[in-house]
Amino acid sequence: MRKIHLLLFIFFIIFFGVQCNALEIKLGSLAPAGSLWDKSLRELAVQWQELSGGKVKLKIYHGGIAGDESAIIRKIRLRQLHAGALSGVGLNQIAQGPLAMSAPMLVRDDDELNYILEKTTPYFDKELEKKQFIVVMWTSAGWTHYFGRKPIVHPDDLRKQKLWIWDTGSKLIQVWKKAGFNPIPLSATDILTSLQSGMIDALLSTPLTTAASQWFAFCNNMCDLKFAPMIAGIVVSKSIWEKIPDDIKPDLLDSAKKMQKKISLETIKADEEAIAIMKQHGLVVNHVPEDVVAEWKELVEKYYNDVIDSDFGRDAYELVKSQLEEYRKND
Repeated sequence: MRKIHLLLFIFFIIFFGVQCNALEIKLGSLAPAGSLWDKSLRELAVQWQELSGGKVKLKIYHGGIAGDESAIIRKIRLRQLHAGALSGVGLNQIAQGPLAMSAPMLVRDDDELNYILEKTTPYFDKELEKKQFIVVMWTSAGWTHYFGRKPIVHPDDLRKQKLWIWDTGSKLIQVWKKAGFNPIPLSATDILTSLQSGMIDALLSTPLTTAASQWFAFCNNMCDLKFAPMIAGIVVSKSIWEKIPDDIKPDLLDSAKKMQKKISLETIKADEEAIAIMKQHGLVVNHVPEDVVAEWKELVEKYYNDVIDSDFGRDAYELVKSQLEEYRKND
């Protein structure tokens, strides 16, 4: 009996010792609870704990609990958080460049986007690492459309509405104003209340995000023009990443890479389902004829240089553009 008690005692000491020594990685995310991204992050957390033998725990703070993406990045730098699931906008705040993959009306389809992600992200990995962030996953996160309180077909339709833009301190707000629009910079966590109050009337987002965040209840007109792809990634503070044993890191990265492919494929289906559900609840999809698509392209091209300098970075943009040209040449 004493031997049994002794063995049990030793087991509990070992078990709880492992648990106490587990490296907890706190990750902030804007993804609403129960959304595709939230479920994927939680699945990744389970995988990382299993693959590391309990040595690595990923704790998810979803739905903007940790603040918007600017706040998440700031808290990682202050070591209040250790990781973040960020959009291209957030990644671009760490190191200028990743947002070039989401340049308006540049990438045409998912095949082109997947090629760009494969060819250019090694460059962006290095740029982000210089800023003390390790990228463990890149993925596409759907295509952005304009959603408005009133129909949006022509650029002038959008000019008549108060448009939400990310409050990143970027010079992009001046570009919007120069083009005749009415941009309202706000935190992403303030979008719903701002729609409710009438502070904003329109936004650029993916169907899945718009549905999951319940924004479509106030912006029930969707422009069917795919304006730009949204990219996203998971970053971990370099200081916390270096605390993970080297023999574990390859398995964690491989797990994230598999999750990347899953999210990319499921996002396409999820966006289609989101549109169908929103249509059942009053969403109106406004079609953009080909001649009006040309109108949008002309507008985008007119201000491209301003946007490249303010947000994308010339080197990053030229890299993305050259890889696209290479892909189209061989397509």
